[in-house]
Amino acid sequence: MDAMTDVAAAKPVDPNMTLLIVDDDKPFLQRLARAMEMRGFAVDTADTVAEGMRKAEAAPPAYAVVDMRLDDGNGLDVIEAIRKRRPDSRMVVLTGYGNIATAVTAVKLGAVDYLAKPADADDVAFALTRDLDGARAALPENPMSADRVRWEHIQRVYELCERNVSETARRLNMHRRTLQRILAKRAPR
Repeated sequence: MDAMTDVAAAKPVDPNMTLLIVDDDKPFLQRLARAMEMRGFAVDTADTVAEGMRKAEAAPPAYAVVDMRLDDGNGLDVIEAIRKRRPDSRMVVLTGYGNIATAVTAVKLGAVDYLAKPADADDVAFALTRDLDGARAALPENPMSADRVRWEHIQRVYELCERNVSETARRLNMHRRTLQRILAKRAPR
C-alpha cells in the first residue's frame, strides 16, 4: 500500500459529500478540486468524457461539476450517466461557450445550474448546495445582447453541422455569403 492509500483508508469518505469534477483544462481542474476539498467535498477528477463516465458508473457522486465541451465529446453524456445511476445527484455544467439551448438541455438532463467559465469556487459551491425550493435565478448584471444571443445560436448550429458552412446556412435559412461574413467577425458583446 502506498501513502495515498493509507491516507484514504484513515479518513472515511462521506458518500453525501462526494464530488466529481470533469474538465479538460487541467490547471483549472486542479485549482477547482483543491478549492472544493477545502469546502469539505471528497473530490475525484476526470479530464475526459470516457474517464468521467467510468468514474460516474463505478461510484456515482452526490455532486458533479462537468465541463460542456471536452476533447473527446460532450460533458452532457456524463451528466446523463450520473442521473441514471444516482437521481438525487446535484450537478452543475460549466462552459466557455454558453448559450441558451445547451443550458436548457443541461437542465433537462438533470443539472441544477449552468455557469460560464471562468467560474470561481464560491459560485460553484453555491450552485451545488443552494436550496432550490422556490428559488428564482437572479437577474444577470450584464445580460447578453440580442446580437450576442443570435451569434451564439449561429455558432452552435455551425458546430453541430461540423463546421460545414453550406449545411449551416441551409439549416439557418440564410445565404451562404451572409453566414461567412458573420462567422468572420468577432463575437458581439
